[in-house]
Amino acid sequence: MPTEALELPVEGEDGHRWSLLARIPERPSHRLLWLPALGVAARHYLPFADALAQHGVAVFVHEWRGHGSSSVRASRHCDWGYRELLLHDLPASERAVAGQAPGVEPVIGGHSLGGQLACCRLALAPGARALWLVATGSPYWRAFPVRTRWWLPATYRFLPWLAKIRGALPGRTVGFGGNEARGLIQDWARSGLSGRYAAQGLEIDLDRALRSVTVPVHAIAFARDWLGPESSLRFLLSKLASTQVRIARLDAAALGATADHFAWMRFPEAVASALTCSSTDVMPAAASHGA
Repeated sequence: MPTEALELPVEGEDGHRWSLLARIPERPSHRLLWLPALGVAARHYLPFADALAQHGVAVFVHEWRGHGSSSVRASRHCDWGYRELLLHDLPASERAVAGQAPGVEPVIGGHSLGGQLACCRLALAPGARALWLVATGSPYWRAFPVRTRWWLPATYRFLPWLAKIRGALPGRTVGFGGNEARGLIQDWARSGLSGRYAAQGLEIDLDRALRSVTVPVHAIAFARDWLGPESSLRFLLSKLASTQVRIARLDAAALGATADHFAWMRFPEAVASALTCSSTDVMPAAASHGA
């Protein structure tokens, strides 16, 4: 299937600039705004975008503030949190996507933190007709298996402290994320400790807003993903009002690679097929909180 590759310049209301990476098939059935994981540049999702384009999906990969083509970098003098991502950056990418694929059914989705913020953005601006999630879930410590949950609260206290002391989180040094803004890490850690979504400087109750999300959800969970286990995915989904929820569980045999948090990005065909297929398992309406 012929696919057009584009790099679209985007600028937010506060002057932040980045490039939206697009893969657009000739006659797309859907247009997907894809949100990366924490610390992962947009270019790493191009194999995934190419795979989805072969299934007739126009894919637009957002760039998080502070990474890849972003015009800013986190530092003591340059900070942001969920508020800036949700209210400044994502609306600008949404406008760019709508201009490139008008009249095509809109979908929003993401990987890891990107999946969480896709849910939050959809709660704030209900424009997409579906939600696609891969290897994502709430970071709430009680939503993790026992072998992981015991040390998570200490991590959620240590990383914001380190980011505050250093001016930004040195993620590459500590082995988590990239160079991350301290406000972003504070917002993320708050949800990890409390199980609720909130953003510094944002008066809207995000957790309450999530209850208004009713669109169909397609989610992918991996058998050996300790960073985003299915229990954390189900806890996240329990916050939504969606009744059409499909979860595909992929193991190494299905994926052709280790079924963990990141390996699928190099072998994306099984994920692309699962997202565009309706034959996955339907989650019960009364979702488990995974605690």
